[in-house]
Amino acid sequence: MIVNKKSDGEVILRTAWGCFELQRLPKRSKELLRAWDAADEYLLNTVHKIIKPNEDNNLLIFNDSFGALAVTLHDLNPCVVSDSYLSQTATRLNLASNKLAETKMILLNSLEPLSGYFDYVLIKAPKTHAFLEDFLIRLLPVIDIKTQIIVAGMVKTLTASVWKLLEKLIGNTTTSLAKKKARLIFVKPNSQRNILTLPKPIYYSLENTNYSLCNYANIFSRERLDIGTRFLLANLPYLPQVKNIVDLGCGNGVIGLMLAEKHPQARLHFVDESFMAIASAQENFERAFNKSDNAQFYVTNALSEFTLESMDLIVCNPPFHQQNTLGDQIALTMFQQAYKVLKKGGQLWVIGNRHLGYHQRLKKYFQVSKLVASNSKFMIISTIK
Repeated sequence: MIVNKKSDGEVILRTAWGCFELQRLPKRSKELLRAWDAADEYLLNTVHKIIKPNEDNNLLIFNDSFGALAVTLHDLNPCVVSDSYLSQTATRLNLASNKLAETKMILLNSLEPLSGYFDYVLIKAPKTHAFLEDFLIRLLPVIDIKTQIIVAGMVKTLTASVWKLLEKLIGNTTTSLAKKKARLIFVKPNSQRNILTLPKPIYYSLENTNYSLCNYANIFSRERLDIGTRFLLANLPYLPQVKNIVDLGCGNGVIGLMLAEKHPQARLHFVDESFMAIASAQENFERAFNKSDNAQFYVTNALSEFTLESMDLIVCNPPFHQQNTLGDQIALTMFQQAYKVLKKGGQLWVIGNRHLGYHQRLKKYFQVSKLVASNSKFMIISTIK
């Protein structure tokens, strides 16, 4: 269904392939951001000149943000790979809103194996260099010298390291002119390429403990403990009466792991929208405690799968960006859902950069809040429902 441009945000993607209604997730009542960017438009209009819809081609799409590429190229029966639950959910919702069948494509998460052969590979450059490298290594066995590979991104995200990585692993590159601050990289696979073993997570020792932390490629600060998490670890709550604790936006699960150590009587719930994050968190919990029967792991949109008033404590280090876009939409969704999921008297603990003003945002949902700790960069706020 095609609608007109809305006053609170543009929802119609117009390309050489046709027009499609697209929405972002999480949904906001007055969404000002589009579900696509100039790089998506540039890529789609370029491949329209290259790919013939009536030919029997195998198409692979990697790191599509909200389904702009998958929905537009739906008739080509693409295989779509993403590490994001929100991306996959948005793709399904946008297919439905455009009356397109999900059965015509394959949706894979970032850890599922690729098989067969692909004639075309379309890549939206991810924010994390290691994540791109991980995907390219997984891609090697399913391409050959005839495969056409195009990487799309905004100019600021296509750094020299992206070119070097593509040339190191795949082959020679050429670039397009920039349009609307977007650019394309065309990659020609070399006739002789080393087929590398599947990427493995990296590990680092958690300071002042005996734990070694597993980190898959798309984990934030995957090579060392980031300063915000270090500050939160130094100020974690100890509430001996709690029975259910959530590590919300858990990443590699280090916060939940240390909460489990402080609260052996409690059940831990690890939540993230990244498949690689949950894989990391689950391995870390099992390695730390030699079991996982006292923990649950969810790849989902914040707390959308939780029962109302079911949790005692939620600890959250929310992201302040979504893909390459800065914003508080993820954090606000987490705060709103946390209020609904907490029991009466339950607590939400949040860390954030001082300039983000989470202490003010939390007042919309929680009447009781206090500053637990702060330094020049971060604030830790606790709230009570």
